[in-house]
Amino acid sequence: MTGAGSANNDERPGPADPGVSHGAPPPDLEESLRQVMAAGRSSLTAATDASKALRSLLAADISLARSALGRTVAFTGLAIAFGASAWLLLMASVISLLVGRAGLSWTASLLICALVSVVFCALAAWISIRYFEHTRLQASRRQLARLGFGELADFTPTPGSAASAADIESDDVKTASGEPVKDKTGVPVTPP
Repeated sequence: MTGAGSANNDERPGPADPGVSHGAPPPDLEESLRQVMAAGRSSLTAATDASKALRSLLAADISLARSALGRTVAFTGLAIAFGASAWLLLMASVISLLVGRAGLSWTASLLICALVSVVFCALAAWISIRYFEHTRLQASRRQLARLGFGELADFTPTPGSAASAADIESDDVKTASGEPVKDKTGVPVTPP
């Protein structure tokens, strides 16, 4: 069966190379470069389209966030105004009860209510400071520093090491002379 049947098999495209016969020479260098450049152009076009879509999505998202922030600030202001007036009315009522029913003096009644207000204020300030620590993006800063980006890149372990970037203390972020590291504007760098 090495006759006409096997000659037809040699001329048919193989399963790995559809459309290319085994007997034809490979494309020349110019054609290969043309195909590579066409593939590069199509990849660049796809990347450009994807970046444009991401940019418009980000712009829409920021626009929505900006609108929501304005409304949030307005309603937060209303909540603060009504909350403060309610608190003042509550304290006036408590003072009235302390003077009328408990028989305390006005000074003692005012001091008791002021002390309660100061305790609530201190508690709220302490909680807000604890929550504000989450705005430092600590995990992202540690990862970026391990990748070599940011002001802490020189002070964090390399990506392949087993050391933790969270172990950096504020004392470790110093120059060779012992001075704290400062960014371009002169502000001391805080560890993540």
